[in-house]
Amino acid sequence: MAKKPCEFPTAVLSFRRFLQRRFLGGRHHHRPTSTTATGAAIPPADKLHNQTVMIDLESWLLRSPMSTFPYFMIVAIEAGSFLRGLILLLIYPLLWLLLSHDMRLKAMVMVSFFGLPEKEVVRIGKAVLPKFFLEGMAMEGLEVVRNAKKVVVFSPLFPRVMVEGFLKEYIGVNAVIGREVIAVAGRYVGLLVDHIDMDDGGFVDEVMEETKRGKGDGAVGLAGVGSKMHHLFSRYCKETYVVCDADKKEWQPVPREKYPKPLIFHDGRLAFKLTPCAAVAMYTYLPWGIFLAVFRSLAFGLLPYRVSVPLAAFTGMRSRLIAGPSPDATRRNSGTAGGRLYVCNHRTLLDPITVAAVLNKPITAVTYSVSPVSELIAPIRTARLTRDRDEDRRRMEALLARGDLVVCPEGTTCREPYLLRFSPLFAELTGEVTPVALETRIDMFYGTSTKPAAKWLDPFYFMLNSRPEYHVEFLQPVSTAPVDGEAGGHGHSINAANRVQRVLGEALAFELTEQTRKDKYEMLAGNKGNVKGEAKM
Repeated sequence: MAKKPCEFPTAVLSFRRFLQRRFLGGRHHHRPTSTTATGAAIPPADKLHNQTVMIDLESWLLRSPMSTFPYFMIVAIEAGSFLRGLILLLIYPLLWLLLSHDMRLKAMVMVSFFGLPEKEVVRIGKAVLPKFFLEGMAMEGLEVVRNAKKVVVFSPLFPRVMVEGFLKEYIGVNAVIGREVIAVAGRYVGLLVDHIDMDDGGFVDEVMEETKRGKGDGAVGLAGVGSKMHHLFSRYCKETYVVCDADKKEWQPVPREKYPKPLIFHDGRLAFKLTPCAAVAMYTYLPWGIFLAVFRSLAFGLLPYRVSVPLAAFTGMRSRLIAGPSPDATRRNSGTAGGRLYVCNHRTLLDPITVAAVLNKPITAVTYSVSPVSELIAPIRTARLTRDRDEDRRRMEALLARGDLVVCPEGTTCREPYLLRFSPLFAELTGEVTPVALETRIDMFYGTSTKPAAKWLDPFYFMLNSRPEYHVEFLQPVSTAPVDGEAGGHGHSINAANRVQRVLGEALAFELTEQTRKDKYEMLAGNKGNVKGEAKM
């Protein structure tokens, strides 16, 4: 549709000045000549090439801009507690009926943020929320960002701390401008600042200076019909494109393979989007779910596998053995003495227990550290390692001589369809290993976490799901001996570990990566992974 200059009556200009004072905190800038394109949902790529784009997050990047409740529920539960989330859920109908949109937003911020440590909310913004924002992102909005030279994202609804990690780490924007939540002594008091701070990155002032000097064509603004950002962008942008809700109904989600950055790691317990109806269903289920989790834990801890596995299946927890070579047959054919070494990918702390249950025989799992609670309730033997390579090798050789041993050479769990880099120590223990491909299915809660205080609850959260599943597949044994032209020593063990990783990746259709435990914990927890409770190798 043809563009036409913006013409505002005096009353509208006065109202716009009021909005500018409210959201810009009284600051004044030079305003370039601006035009508005309405009805043209997506600006042409040539209009964005080598341009700075100012974009309204809720109107252009998210398919459901007004659904802020699920994201505040995530903050309330993940950074706070299930009780805080319940309070937000109970008052939300009243907020919706009695308050305006802005007052409702402030009330949700107060309930979700009050008393929370700044560091923990920042961690949630980087480690938990990006998964949900990526799932709610629009492909059309992402294409706009990819075509621009520089991108400044404005978020009038979400506090900046909630969206900055997602936008900078996964989308690659240059600056994020949004409202701040007041904090005192490192904790949030829950008050949302009215005006938007325009100083992040200095890109807005840079564009204005270029416009004054005639060195640029001005920025391109992307806003929504009726959005407050539409009025704000008219101060800075030569052109502003506006999208309406009718256009967005046809917008598509972003497939996982087209994410700007692969989502390999993420944290948090919640595995689904907490819409109001979904949140009601979760809290209704929780008492029964806790009973199921306790019952399943006691069954696996106290009863033999031939009894506990059918009981768990009766409650909805299933372990599915995919057809493959018989573990006993491969052991007889190999003719090796001592136990068999099972090498599996790492999905949850229950991996070794599941392998033992499927084999229906005793098995030992090795770990660098495990919490006393996990040791107490574990139905299989666990052996501690020291992080000294030579000593760990001697211990594992002794364990393998006495019986079957299961190792997880990734060193940490990974929820997504990726395999982390394998530690090669297992390849130096025996000439043949049996890869075990593991996959899990959950519907509500993740059974993994990077928070040290919550690691011992990982198995409990997995069993808290209504229908948790394990898929187990024993693959053909893989030789770890040096192949033709390959020297012995540490180099050959690395190659052998890579071969086993490839075999498991092909069986699971998982992508292979060079990521490690250290990478995961530095990204999600801000440390190097010195926490207890994960089976490692």
